[in-house]
Amino acid sequence: MRKSRIFALVMQLLDNFLSTYGVLGLILSLVALLLLVVQIVIYIRLGILVGYKNNRRKKVREDEPAVSIVVPMFSEDYGFVEERLPLMLKQEYREFEVVLVYVGQNSDFHEELVRLRQNYPHLTVTRIHLDPRRPISRKMALNIGIKAAHYECMLFASTETMPRTSRWLALMASGFARGQVVIGYAALEQTKGFQNYMMRTDRMMQSAEWLSRAAKGKPYRGIIHTFGFTKTLYFSKKVNGFNRLAMNIGEDDLFLQEVATLANTSLILSPKATVDQKSWGGLRWWMHEETYYGAAARFYPRGVRWMRFWEPCSRVLFFGVVLAMLLLMPLELQLAALVVFLLRYLVVVVEVRRIARRLGEKRMLRLYPFYDLFSPLWVLLRSLLMVRKDERVWR
Repeated sequence: MRKSRIFALVMQLLDNFLSTYGVLGLILSLVALLLLVVQIVIYIRLGILVGYKNNRRKKVREDEPAVSIVVPMFSEDYGFVEERLPLMLKQEYREFEVVLVYVGQNSDFHEELVRLRQNYPHLTVTRIHLDPRRPISRKMALNIGIKAAHYECMLFASTETMPRTSRWLALMASGFARGQVVIGYAALEQTKGFQNYMMRTDRMMQSAEWLSRAAKGKPYRGIIHTFGFTKTLYFSKKVNGFNRLAMNIGEDDLFLQEVATLANTSLILSPKATVDQKSWGGLRWWMHEETYYGAAARFYPRGVRWMRFWEPCSRVLFFGVVLAMLLLMPLELQLAALVVFLLRYLVVVVEVRRIARRLGEKRMLRLYPFYDLFSPLWVLLRSLLMVRKDERVWR
């Protein structure tokens, strides 16, 4: 009897709503509420990474491991040698080395790198002679660096990597106490201008997606500027080195996708463990980076690809439905649409603020509405640019 009364009441309310606002009003209202729930769930799930604590996982080693930092170098980059390499060499850690793999033909430059050992005895320099007829991929250079590394635990960086603090290595190395794979966060270097803000925010929000999945025990990628694994894992019979050798990319995602698991992966999330990636330009450079490394996304798990598509789509649909209600509906539904919009934005601001603080990102909320509104266009543009096969990716 009680259920029938509730059903009758619901039907009466529905009839009253239809008679007042029509079918269009009902559809728009229901879709707005549904998309609101979808958006809230998405952002709350991204915020899972904020509560992640790696020290809750079981230890696999008690000692503080010696670590090799492997860095491939494909040009005579004096900026790296003078500015960014010292940040790695001066890390506060008991026992470590930096293995620099120089791929090039300049013997004078190679000799300068070797001479650095006079000031930094924990620097190891190895060289691969570059033959234009036989290009060397980053995976090949890393493979040489891994073989040259003296220690079991290895971290990998790039010539664009800039540790923010002298504690980066110690914090990342602590991940090996509880796993064979270590994943960190790399922000984009902060410079002036609106373009830089949009790129930095894009890096943070994209990273939040794969970091949150790792925090939930479903790792599938890292980032080339700060990640690591052990020699034992790399040379194991099951793994036996990098996969997808026909591609010039994939060591930080397609390879980790094969070897990283809930049981063996440590996630290091701390402002002091964050590194910056050197920024070389504006949106044009950024899209060049995104389309190049984004070519690996087609090989990501189906659920990941679906979410990368659905989040911006649901956001655009939500904005569109709210706008339609503001333009077409009576005052009461306009106010309701505004409340729904503000509620969604409140949740987004809270979660983005929490994520930014955990990752050490600053001044992210000031212009976030612009990123929130326009980033789906970036996703669309990236998707269109990646329709064509990128010859830079394939060997």
